[in-house]
Amino acid sequence: MRVMLVDDEPLALERLKVFFRDIAGVEVVGSAMDGEAAGEGIAELKPDLVILDVQMPAKSGLAVAAGLEEEDRPEIVFVTAFEQYAPDAFDVEAADYLLKPVRLDRLRQAVERARRRRAARSALTRTAELEAEMRALCSTPPAQANGYQDALWVPGRTGMVRVPMTSVDWIEAAKDYVLLHTTTRSYILRATMGALEQKLDPTEMMRVHRSAFVRPGAVQEIERPGKGMLALKLADGAVVQVGPNYVRRVLERLDAAG
Repeated sequence: MRVMLVDDEPLALERLKVFFRDIAGVEVVGSAMDGEAAGEGIAELKPDLVILDVQMPAKSGLAVAAGLEEEDRPEIVFVTAFEQYAPDAFDVEAADYLLKPVRLDRLRQAVERARRRRAARSALTRTAELEAEMRALCSTPPAQANGYQDALWVPGRTGMVRVPMTSVDWIEAAKDYVLLHTTTRSYILRATMGALEQKLDPTEMMRVHRSAFVRPGAVQEIERPGKGMLALKLADGAVVQVGPNYVRRVLERLDAAG
């Protein structure tokens, strides 16, 4: 996968370059430090993925992404120090949204998600997307027989999108929002973790931290970074920390699940 890096901070740009040396199957083909240069570089280099800072001189990353043509459009992963831009980022169909300082595991996860999205793009049709959005506008999230929601409706570019909970690997808090992470993309929803806990079936989505839920079936490895500490490595490479108060019940749950 050909990658272009865009950030107006030299240290942040260098940090990304170092991280990409540890990510397999990628080639950094260019970089830029402002929005105008980013647009020109994307047009010339035609990267598969652009890691794009939100706030930059002359032209913001959001403006750069919004101006890209649909044909041969690269996947976009935004990076920023400010959570409030997340809704706008997903309005331009970003593959992911990373908060600075960027962590290697989250960057690796974002790259894998972008890779899957790009591979799957040819198999998707706009007709199917429009049908899903139209159903969303006329419906409310269904509840299972046990009263829990089996899907959530989230804002999309032209309407609402139904996200089945079976497709969500993990959920993380981002202040007044939550990010729903699937294997192909992330979705943003204005909600609290407490409110979600009341809606989600605990047998399908377990609380592992005050800021995270994980689907047990997505867990590939259990890591112990230190005494009394626990982390879950997921199928897409993400590493989710388990809160101290959740360690025992998470271990019991995973053991019971086999």
